[in-house]
Amino acid sequence: MFKRRERRLAESGPYYKQRSWQLSAGFLAVVAVVGGVVTVLSGPDTTTAHANAAASSGPLAGPSVQDGRPRGCRTDDSAGSEPPKAAPKDIAWRTLGVARVPVSASAGPTRIQGPLWWCYAHTPTGAALAAHVIPSQMSGSDWRTVTEQQVVSGRGRDMFEFQRATVQSTDTQNSGTTVATYAGFSVSSYADRAATVRLLIKSAQGYAATDISLRWSGGDWKVVADDNGSLHSPVSAVQSTNGFVLWGV
Repeated sequence: MFKRRERRLAESGPYYKQRSWQLSAGFLAVVAVVGGVVTVLSGPDTTTAHANAAASSGPLAGPSVQDGRPRGCRTDDSAGSEPPKAAPKDIAWRTLGVARVPVSASAGPTRIQGPLWWCYAHTPTGAALAAHVIPSQMSGSDWRTVTEQQVVSGRGRDMFEFQRATVQSTDTQNSGTTVATYAGFSVSSYADRAATVRLLIKSAQGYAATDISLRWSGGDWKVVADDNGSLHSPVSAVQSTNGFVLWGV
């Protein structure tokens, strides 16, 4: 009896291999994809042809045309380059696929066009919001469109597409699953055209964190994939929320 309980506890870690974490949000479904843990999402993606057609056009597919920003995109970038010490006062929470993500009328995404949530402020807070939203879109059937326009092109993106194509899309919340939430963030580094955002994730098991790299490209923040196809660093447990801007959820 005790041995069985010990074995069950041992199987609960690390976070990125726990079934409840993989199922809890679109971002954590991406963890399952790029980490090679595909037991909870199986079967090929059958939307390839439709998605490829959609990905060939869109607001972020071509060059910027108005003052360095995609057409129709305007943001207030007056906050400058200092990392935020508090969450924006205009934060609202929206359901995106199987995740709930923070959005801001001032920092973005200020435009929603089909599956694309885009137009982020050219500030640390804008980068932080992009780091929450873009990976969360990758569990749904429109992931190819999002990848084409909101992930920086290169070997890493090609590898992500190759791995993601083997996994079935999940567009709706799985009932009965313990839901993890985005609890906060910190901007680890920031420059005019690059940022690293550390996301704090909370579930019944505690807190975990992962890093998202972003680049200012084509007039908006886009995620940078590692050469191995990962959109984020390995998820690891954290014991304290010190140093994070908390969402208060």
